[in-house]
Amino acid sequence: MKMVIIGYSGAGKSTLAKKLTDFYKLPLLHLDKLRFSNGWQARKKENISADIQAFLDTHDSWVIEGNLSSCLFEERLNAADKIIILQLPRLICLKRAYKRYRQHRGQTRDSMAEGCPERFDLDFIKWILIDGRHPQIQERFQSVLENYSDKTLHLTSQKDIDTFLQDMKK
Repeated sequence: MKMVIIGYSGAGKSTLAKKLTDFYKLPLLHLDKLRFSNGWQARKKENISADIQAFLDTHDSWVIEGNLSSCLFEERLNAADKIIILQLPRLICLKRAYKRYRQHRGQTRDSMAEGCPERFDLDFIKWILIDGRHPQIQERFQSVLENYSDKTLHLTSQKDIDTFLQDMKK
């Protein structure tokens, strides 16, 4: 089984990915671990793409969570058996991001690159509320829904996520 989880910041991609990997016993790749290096330094796209390709080449089954549309996005979508898009409301995402910040303040969470402690600043708040929902991003998600409709699940609420997880266990 190969699954891709994409969606808004704070929507629960990492949490859902962890639940799926625990349930199905699959390797997990958090793209934010590849996106940054120590001190929140952005890595080169070609290095990120090489790391993603190495993961794809190494594993027959997997879960990959995160967007990074500039790094093997179509390849990941084509390879996936299931694509999950998390598009929860802005204020829910903001609340979750703040809760995550309070829980991990000053620490690096397991879904983030080493040396990148949890942050919750005005730029990130703006990303969650405005920039991360730019029409181009909306169009990308819509395109995934249209082009991969046979294997895409669109979840827009916690109830949708809970139902998916319950159905998975049946």
